[in-house]
Amino acid sequence: MTTPAEVPAGLPAAPEFTEPLQEWHRLHVRMLVVRPLNEGIAMLVPILVLLFTGNGEKWRLIASGATVAAILAFSYLIWRTTKYRITGDQVELHTGLLTRKQLAVPRDRIRTVDLTSKPGHRIFGLSAVRIGTGQQDVPGTDGLTLDAVTQQEAERLRLLLLQKGVVPKAPEGEDAEPVPLPESEVISQLDLKWLKFAPLSLSGLVAIGALFGVLSNYADDLGLHPVMDLWEWLFEHPSYTLFAVFLVVLVVVGLVLSIPLYILQFWNYRLTREPDGTLRVQRGLLTTRSVSVEEQRLRGVDIQEPLLVRAGKGAKLAAVTTGLGSKGESNLLLPPAPLSVAHQVSRDVLKVGNDPTTLRLRKHPFAALRRSIVRHVMPWAVIAVGLAVFAPAWAWPIPVAIIPFAALVGWDNYRSLGNALDERYLVTRNNSLVRSTVALQRTGIIGWRIHRSFFQRRSGLVTIGATTAAGAGVYRVTDVGESHGLALADEAVPDLLRPFLMDSTVDGQAERNV
Repeated sequence: MTTPAEVPAGLPAAPEFTEPLQEWHRLHVRMLVVRPLNEGIAMLVPILVLLFTGNGEKWRLIASGATVAAILAFSYLIWRTTKYRITGDQVELHTGLLTRKQLAVPRDRIRTVDLTSKPGHRIFGLSAVRIGTGQQDVPGTDGLTLDAVTQQEAERLRLLLLQKGVVPKAPEGEDAEPVPLPESEVISQLDLKWLKFAPLSLSGLVAIGALFGVLSNYADDLGLHPVMDLWEWLFEHPSYTLFAVFLVVLVVVGLVLSIPLYILQFWNYRLTREPDGTLRVQRGLLTTRSVSVEEQRLRGVDIQEPLLVRAGKGAKLAAVTTGLGSKGESNLLLPPAPLSVAHQVSRDVLKVGNDPTTLRLRKHPFAALRRSIVRHVMPWAVIAVGLAVFAPAWAWPIPVAIIPFAALVGWDNYRSLGNALDERYLVTRNNSLVRSTVALQRTGIIGWRIHRSFFQRRSGLVTIGATTAAGAGVYRVTDVGESHGLALADEAVPDLLRPFLMDSTVDGQAERNV
């Protein structure tokens, strides 16, 4: 017989129905149905193709039945061989039949708890609990995942793992009353006016690309030969008129699809500050997701402005925090919304009077403009020359026509460059197509990366990278003047870079060099 774990100091004593932390638990038995349902959604297209194409060959029916049976058998084996427990020190997960896996995550290393409910989960009242510990934002490479437990149990585990304490056990039975949870402070929630930014996010075009890839793979089975033949004919008989019509149709369809995609991703969006000291983001229509991050792990914010969203005076906000990388959307704090809302949310999240990302940024030298335009224009010029030599005569004018736009992007990229420093934050801004303004806590900077290419040295420029254990791991001040960049790094974190600097005087002006 196991005994309850000791309650850490500062937490209330556990109620009588508190679950002993040392016991082993299985995933919920409904998983036997939920996993095949979720897997079946992913396998739906090939299964339907096998069943309803090919004039009813027997091998197609057999293959479809075998696929469904394999999914069911695999689901049962996972449920039968998986168990987990939460002790006072760590979270343990044992799984596997032929190859036994034993995973353990120290509780003091837990940075995030992600609750995800796909449509199959939601039908049966379940959730998948992903426990994150580091920067790898890819399932299976960091932490562990409990798929699946009841939604009440998932909420209990979220509180337990982030509070590092003991919380009431989720009630069992259909008529059981849910566990009362403390009230949250709402920082932001979805406004339907934000839907106007959906067409500007280009998500519809991404969906069209994914759909085209699926249709291309199953073109033979779905009888899409005429469509594919037309596609090949367009490439063999190019026409600028047809190309223009194709682009117009593509843009229109993308605009139409972008709004339902925005709703699918961000419906019921809420950003709250929980009483347990965490920031919690909840969103999703069919697949719901809840990501909780400890505020003490927050190292800053990143205001991201994709080009078209920026033209509409919009932006989205991401967290710079340990436990979440910069890829994917796990670190998302605010979906595409008005820029003023992004700044307001940034202030509330950082608990500051003025959003540091609104600081007046120091411009970079004119030499950075030259480098930016060359980097954006040169690849298209090389492509144009290559096509003129090796491709049909109609091909090379396309990259030539793109060159003026590339030059504009290079100019806008230079306009976006900037940096600032206040008492608490280093602010840096980069890029044009997705302009990123990062406010990084100076206390979160653990080192500097100084990069000078051959051409940067000739132009007197340097790229200073602030390394941190959060977010992308390094945030760069790109193509800054050499003396200003080194002075900025030295002032941001005194004594960290200073031993590697030497002072000199040139033409009466003090300079610092590595």
